[in-house]
Amino acid sequence: MTEDNKTHRIIARREFLNQAGGGIGSLAFASLLAGDGALAQGEPADPMHPRKPHFPGKVKRVISIFLFGGLSQVDSFDPKIELEKQDGQSVVGRKGFDTGGRSAPGHLMKSPWGFKRYGKSGLPVSDLFPNIGTCVDDLAQIRSMTSASNNHVPAVYHMLTGSTISGRPGLGSWITYGLGTENENLPGFIVMTDPRALVGGGAGNWNSGFLPASYQGVQFRSTGLPVLNLNPPTGVTRESERQELDFLHRMNDEYLRSHPGEQELAARIRTYELAYRMQTEAAQTVDIDKESPTTRKMYGLDGPETQMFGRQCLMARRLVERGVRFVQLYSGGGVFDQSWDAHNGMVANHTKRAGEIDLPVAGLLKDLKQRGMFENTLVVFHTEFGRMPFTEGSTGRDHNPNAFTVWLAGAGVKGGTVYGSSDEIGYKAADNVQTVYDLNATILHLLGFDHKKLTYRYLGRDMRLTDVSGEVIRPVLA
Repeated sequence: MTEDNKTHRIIARREFLNQAGGGIGSLAFASLLAGDGALAQGEPADPMHPRKPHFPGKVKRVISIFLFGGLSQVDSFDPKIELEKQDGQSVVGRKGFDTGGRSAPGHLMKSPWGFKRYGKSGLPVSDLFPNIGTCVDDLAQIRSMTSASNNHVPAVYHMLTGSTISGRPGLGSWITYGLGTENENLPGFIVMTDPRALVGGGAGNWNSGFLPASYQGVQFRSTGLPVLNLNPPTGVTRESERQELDFLHRMNDEYLRSHPGEQELAARIRTYELAYRMQTEAAQTVDIDKESPTTRKMYGLDGPETQMFGRQCLMARRLVERGVRFVQLYSGGGVFDQSWDAHNGMVANHTKRAGEIDLPVAGLLKDLKQRGMFENTLVVFHTEFGRMPFTEGSTGRDHNPNAFTVWLAGAGVKGGTVYGSSDEIGYKAADNVQTVYDLNATILHLLGFDHKKLTYRYLGRDMRLTDVSGEVIRPVLA
């Protein structure tokens, strides 16, 4: 064959190694890729296909309500009589107080709100949350939570991904990785942020990290089309769109067969298919206009303050009702008074934020119960850290990673209970101190997972949501 007749073709490294030495080079290269997380680990043909957990779980789906900025525990669910007695006392020079260099401690400040006891359990709830108070017999409060960080973004990452650094899979990603989805026409993990400002850390809180890209969260809007550009352009029919997708699928599938391990491309193929199916079901799912006036009122859709978060809570119920595994709602975003970050004044900040979510959250809990969905749905009400019992400036409170409160409600949860406690003024967790790893281990347990066995091989290590720590908080389980 002459030089002119030779056919020159550029061969990619992967293809070259696959052909060289009977594939030995490819095996070595594949091993390196697996170590770097570049190859999917045993990813099934359909990674979102429903799968069974390690043991029968009481929870089938989860709704996460995240209060970005730091809800004050002593002003919401953890009343402190001693803080009232010591109100106004200076803590300057007092031993044991450390703000991590963020601000100079001021004087102790009692809660501006009163507390009332609700339900058969008689648990106290602040006047900030009178509607949630009526649901107190369904809540399991954990008052001794701690965070590994005093700053928003690392603390949010810690709560939602199990790590203070970015790049780790979110809680919803781990759950869909373990269980798949019950509805192939909708994403398994859906996120709705505060439309006024993005939560600290942004999409890093719901990306798939080192897990296959199929498990990342999909951001939905609470008004209009749930996803931008979901519908095809004018003049494009469903039939022609189907033909285009089939052609793309054949081309991409052919490329995948000769380029194993291209999980990003595989995920993109599945995304095209999902988007096609979503055009009908997603629009129907977020269409809350068909809900009864009674239901709409229950969620606060008729009030200007509660309408926005009420829509999101109602959409969350409709999504889990249709088999979505994990829905995450965010209250607050941005900085300071765009969120729960009450540096400049507790009363104005928490009054506004609580006024937006109190009725919708209570409506969600009651609606889940009346529809029989409480038996297999878990609601998680959490924040990245708490706030100090002493003042910042004259009327604000600074960050407090030493003690804060979260609560669980729904399937497998022992309602009307409190576990753990903070000290007499709410400064530090005192009894049965809990970490984010413990909380996440408990959530996974309710879903039927041994948190130590739900792992993914990455960089030569079996990674997990709870890292190398975490114990199930059994006293809050029914």
